[in-house]
Amino acid sequence: MKRVFNDWFSLFRSSIADYRYYVDFDKVYANVDSIKVQLNILNSLKGSRNIEKDFTDLTELYPEVLSCIPILLAKREKEIEVLDNGQLLCYDFHKQNYDLKQYCRFMQETGLFELLQNHVYGSLVDYVTGVETGLDSNGRKNRGGHLMENLVECYLQKAGHKKEQSYYKEVYIHEIEQKWDIDLSVISNQGKTEKRFDFVLKTGTMIYGIETNFYGSGGSKLNETARSYKNIALETQGLQDFTFV
Repeated sequence: MKRVFNDWFSLFRSSIADYRYYVDFDKVYANVDSIKVQLNILNSLKGSRNIEKDFTDLTELYPEVLSCIPILLAKREKEIEVLDNGQLLCYDFHKQNYDLKQYCRFMQETGLFELLQNHVYGSLVDYVTGVETGLDSNGRKNRGGHLMENLVECYLQKAGHKKEQSYYKEVYIHEIEQKWDIDLSVISNQGKTEKRFDFVLKTGTMIYGIETNFYGSGGSKLNETARSYKNIALETQGLQDFTFV
């Protein structure tokens, strides 16, 4: 059969993003709300002219404000490592592990004192909402994967297939082998490795293992994925009852 690549390429789309893809604001608001009290307490340092003393006094009275320091640096982890004059320090913002003088050094050297004194014009709650919005962009990869799965699942359903009857989501190799009594050891390296397919479609004559991805550009990750899929396609070529898609 002649392949008309121009017709095929004309069907490509540059994006599958929906309105909820870009930022999960429910998650952003929930994260900010969880530390809103600490942020409002820390907000009293805004514009301080004696910030080291004010910070020390504040944290002695409200030690819980330390827990919201990392997010001011766009860090979710409560432990932050810093190389200080050749010595590796690990600041714990969940449970204080240095004296407050050392934490003041952290605030000074990271620029947070300067931020609080001169550059926070609204509230720290607003500032952290912006930080959380930026950090949430890292979640687009996972959301993008789910978008492609949803799109493929829509096509399966339009074709008349029903979930948990003729198609199944997120199925491991060993589950396929057990459910339909077939041998997929060529994929699993004789059972030494495990593989999960995004979808498995069962028809009267064939079992299809389906992987879904969406890429809008090239790069090393795309090349790695393509090689992986090529290997699976070659490994399953000789199987009579299984097809990789």
